[in-house]
Formats: sequence, C-alpha cells, structure tokens
Amino acid sequence: MGFAGRRPQLLLAVALVLVAGGLWVALANRDSRPPAPGDPDRRPLAGFGEIAIQVEPGDGRKALAWCLLAALDAQQRNRGLMGVTDLHGYSGMAFVYEADGTSSFYMRNTPTPLSIAWISAAGDVVSTTDMAPCGDRDDCPLYPPGGPYRYAIEVFQGDLDALGITDDATVTVGGSCAATAS
Repeated sequence: MGFAGRRPQLLLAVALVLVAGGLWVALANRDSRPPAPGDPDRRPLAGFGEIAIQVEPGDGRKALAWCLLAALDAQQRNRGLMGVTDLHGYSGMAFVYEADGTSSFYMRNTPTPLSIAWISAAGDVVSTTDMAPCGDRDDCPLYPPGGPYRYAIEVFQGDLDALGITDDATVTVGGSCAATAS
C-alpha cells in the first residue's frame, strides 16, 4: 500500500497529535493562581449563582477576595461539581448551609480531582482534604469534615493555598462578586 492508501490513517494520527499537543499546552499554561474575582469571562453553570468570599490568610498575606459558584439549596448542593471539568472563570464552588452540619462529601460522577475546605460559621477552617474522582458508582468514598461546618468550599485539587485557605485562615462567605472585582 502506498502513501495514498494510508492517507486516512495519517490524517487521523496527525489530528490526534495536534489534539494531544493542544491539551498539553493548555494544561502546562494553566495559571496556578485561580481566576481573579473580577474575571470578565465568568459564566455561571446552569442552575447555580455566584457568591463572594474574603480570605484572611493566617500567614501574613493581605486579605484576598474571590468569586465562587454558589450552591445555596439542597438540589444545588447535591449536584455540586458533578460532571464539571471547567469552572468557567470561577475560583471554585461554595456550599452554603442555613445551619451547622457534619455531613460528609463524596465525588460520585465528578471527573476532576478536588480539594475541599470546611468552614465554621465564625469563618474558621474546620478541616481540609483532597478528594479523588469517582464514577457513577454506589461505593464512592465519603470524605468527612473534622467537625461542624456552615460552609464548604471546593476547588480544583491543590488550589486552596492559592486562595489563601490554610488551617489558620479566616474565611467570610457572602456578598456580591461585583464588589470583589479588581
């Protein structure tokens, strides 16, 4: 078989190399810092709002403000970041509860590794952990908090520190993202 007979396979191979190369470049160029609160390219996910957070890092850095997707009711909190691979300009998702709770989180149908911080009503970081993706299975692991919390913040795995959310940080949840625009 000559070159002409292999053209479809060659075109497919070139296309695969270009796609893989583009994905590698996109991942390699991903800014390690989450999007700024005033990111003009923010697009809420269908069915979710947005909410501002302010973080007082315990390490001496100045206060940081971020805009997160908001899961405010039971239906939104149950869905969370299932199926999400792109935060569309947001720094993560805040799960907001009316009262303190101790429920665990899970990663069913969540394809992206996440980190989570559980935050008390007073703004103290209760605990943090990394969570692994899990498919559409009934046996996905549960990730329990270290104690009662009022808010939970999920970000792409490893991004909590970039937001200033460390064990000794204070986090205030609430308000308009427009007020945090830079």
